[in-house]
Amino acid sequence: MSKRLTPKGYRLLKAEYENLLHVERPKVVRGITNAAAEGDRSENAEYIYGKKHLREIDKRLQYLAQLLKEVQVICLEHRLQSTVSFGHTVVVKDDQDEFRSFRIVGEGETEFHDRAISERSPVAKALLGKRIGDIVEIVRPKGVWEVEICELLNSVDRDQ
Repeated sequence: MSKRLTPKGYRLLKAEYENLLHVERPKVVRGITNAAAEGDRSENAEYIYGKKHLREIDKRLQYLAQLLKEVQVICLEHRLQSTVSFGHTVVVKDDQDEFRSFRIVGEGETEFHDRAISERSPVAKALLGKRIGDIVEIVRPKGVWEVEICELLNSVDRDQ
């Protein structure tokens, strides 16, 4: 099953992958090599920290490689404007008359978008396919949250 990403999310995740692979990882490997040449590795903080940092980089590279494998970049201009879909910013009003907005994006790219939620989150799953004016019950760990969909914003210009 392919994963969906916004154009901006794809660009940023791909750039992070390339930077880790071609810049950060080689730099850390050089540091580990230099620290290892100093002798006793068991008490060498630079060596120990370098190995730990290398494991973290490799873990992130593995995650990014899996995320970017068979990815589908969604062209946001061709979305239906009448229903909540991938890439939309959805403005909702809760029973306390408080407004909140959520941007529905792909897995792994939530850190790149303000107020973004993964399309796999319970909130996004409840909102997807709904229309302005719909009342939606969102089941969350702390209970059911009822919201009304007030507005769909298209933020294509910021993503391209």
